[in-house]
Amino acid sequence: MATATTIDPMLMRTCMGQFASGVTVVTGVDESGAPLGFACQSFASLSLDPALILICVDHRGRSWPQIAPTGRFTVNVLAEQQEDLVNRFGSSRGLRFEGLDWHYSHQGTPSLPDVLLRVHCEVHEVLPGGDHDIIVGRVTDLELGAGGDPMLFFRGKVGIRHEIAVDTLTLGWGWE
Repeated sequence: MATATTIDPMLMRTCMGQFASGVTVVTGVDESGAPLGFACQSFASLSLDPALILICVDHRGRSWPQIAPTGRFTVNVLAEQQEDLVNRFGSSRGLRFEGLDWHYSHQGTPSLPDVLLRVHCEVHEVLPGGDHDIIVGRVTDLELGAGGDPMLFFRGKVGIRHEIAVDTLTLGWGWE
């Protein structure tokens, strides 16, 4: 039987930062219908039949606990030039919806402007995952945007064009 190894959280963050992921804003409403949203780079397609996606949500987040009771949400996949949306929704001090040209979708969730894709979902299942919850969403509708390049989250930053010396990382995986 294997023994459990304790992994330093900062080492985990640094190592997992070597995997680029897309950036999304998950939107929904609270029980009064007020719009809510948060930046999320933990998003993936889970199943084609049935159509399922997943997002991972930090337990410390404030928006998801208000969205969850409504049972529906939209994943807005951001385009490369939409850093303003990351600034709005990626911080507790962001302006969120104020002054933003957005609209309610047919299922009553906020749709953000000029995104690459909107994935409209109903909550299918919620699973515990350490300091996050894994939200499985049943896809109810898909909206393709105008196209363009995706916004990426890489090495702890938005975009992949910033400089970092790879030899400063000691990964211990036998890389030369």
